[in-house]
Amino acid sequence: MKTDWHWTLDDVPWDAFDPAKVEPDQLAIVKAAAMVEYNSADYVSYLRNVFRDDPAFVQAAEHWGLEERQHGQALGRWAALADPAFDFETRFAVFREGFRPDVDATESIRGSRAGELVARCMVEVGTSSYYRALGDAATEPALKAICRYIAGDELRHYKLFYDHLKRFLEQDNIGTLKRLRLALGRIMETEDDELAYAFYAANNQGEPYDRERNTRAYMRRAYQYYRDPHIEKALAMVFKACGLKPHSPLFQATNYGAKWLLAKRQRDLARMAA
Repeated sequence: MKTDWHWTLDDVPWDAFDPAKVEPDQLAIVKAAAMVEYNSADYVSYLRNVFRDDPAFVQAAEHWGLEERQHGQALGRWAALADPAFDFETRFAVFREGFRPDVDATESIRGSRAGELVARCMVEVGTSSYYRALGDAATEPALKAICRYIAGDELRHYKLFYDHLKRFLEQDNIGTLKRLRLALGRIMETEDDELAYAFYAANNQGEPYDRERNTRAYMRRAYQYYRDPHIEKALAMVFKACGLKPHSPLFQATNYGAKWLLAKRQRDLARMAA
């Protein structure tokens, strides 16, 4: 049923699914991504607490959570087509047992609600670039369509959080430098336990959890699909959320450095895997 949803599971071309075009690395990270996306209810609870006196934002966050959950459903369904032995609900239960974010906080862990929204913007920067990169690399038709749909959602989600960020910037009195520190801090959390444990829960064969090993395993597979346009688009979104001008000399220098660092990280991860 269509409401204000931009797409539903029925819009995915499931009939076009081609098992011959499923790549093992893509399958492994899609399984992990399905865990994280499907777990959105915890983050909705947290945002509901932090913005409890802002009904407009709470309503927007609740709809955001439903869209995120749909992402998990789509990715999980695709993973089960690609690997009939994959039991999404069983694996998700393993993920929930081993990783639970702090949803009981009543104040933002970022120090202010504006800071929280900067961090939320960074999450959407990461997810929109990730699904764009994966979708560009994928040749399997159903996965390519899913990634296109999700990447579009994540761009809208970035705009959602950015629009609300503008409301809170003045009252929370956080300037460009503080926003930049918050943004960089959240970006660095990309390699934290959530993705590592999601990868483990989705893909382990009974071995014990090792955070470092699973982080490397996930990142090696995910990072290989990023290309220069993905980095440039993501960086422009980071600059905008921090109050900096994209395509300025500072942006160009940062863009060069980010591409160099990503290429180095890709080489290092490939070497460690070998």
